[in-house]
Amino acid sequence: MMATNSCCAECGEEGGVTLKICKACMFVRYCNASCQHKHWPTHKKLCKLRATELRDEALFKDPPAKEECPICFVPMPITIISCASLPPATISSVPIYDFAIANENENVVNQDRHKYTEEYYPCCGKGICRGCVHSFRKSGNIAKCPFCNSDRADKTDEERFEQMMERIEANDAASMCMLSSHYYRGVGGLQQDHSKSMELLAKAADLGFTKAHSRLGYLYELGGDWKKANFHNEAAAMAGHEIARCNLGLMEYNSGNMERAVKHWTISASGGCYQSMHHLRESFEGGYVSRELIDSTLTTYNNSCAEMRSESRDEYIRFVTEFADSLS
Repeated sequence: MMATNSCCAECGEEGGVTLKICKACMFVRYCNASCQHKHWPTHKKLCKLRATELRDEALFKDPPAKEECPICFVPMPITIISCASLPPATISSVPIYDFAIANENENVVNQDRHKYTEEYYPCCGKGICRGCVHSFRKSGNIAKCPFCNSDRADKTDEERFEQMMERIEANDAASMCMLSSHYYRGVGGLQQDHSKSMELLAKAADLGFTKAHSRLGYLYELGGDWKKANFHNEAAAMAGHEIARCNLGLMEYNSGNMERAVKHWTISASGGCYQSMHHLRESFEGGYVSRELIDSTLTTYNNSCAEMRSESRDEYIRFVTEFADSLS
């Protein structure tokens, strides 16, 4: 409910739309800051209640459409498993672990969950899915940018750093995230610097970059700062990041809020997140989720996974699986 009153909530002075609305609850108006301050003891309880309701409305609404790969135009997956062409999931098979080696082997897919679903080209500020990268590798064009055709293979670490800095100066949030990852792990010719890494992520998050919010949520979880972790996970979840929403469900579950946990996992699983589908299955077996909900969510889960599948992504998954097998 939006504010429709035309009078100041404290002094009653009429002013219509010229009155300043309370930005927390969007329900009452004031003629000035002094009236708002005086009215706060009376308004405080209702304001916080309404602000929580508004926050939940935004948090649990349907997420936006998935970003598509600009080469193949197939929705971009958050994790590799989402786009694996496997038999449809059932209650007994969720999550599907047939590609576990490709997804979890540290020699092939690093534990950094944001790294291996797409390839980023700092020269153009665009990312493409790993299926398309694999297709370029097969065609012998892996060293060329598919957008500007610039050579990527012969660049030194210093040249790549300068390229990323040019993109960062142009407020390219994806480049900020990439450089943040380099600083965090101490690669690409850079010394490990977690403070610099977090600084870059915060700047990218301020620009509204979903993956930066998710990464910050993950790092704050590791550091035990649950308030900041929750804030960034919520921002990422509302932008459609399924893993961030799955983590919100876990946080609610650990706090004893099972109903809210199930809401998060249902939305996340419907977007193709196998971790959330697994949590829902466990919740179903524990009697917290109805058969109707689990069946309907499985349907949307399978449909979302199907939308993210392609022949080139299947080939990429087989490629990393075979490579992992050769290392074992």
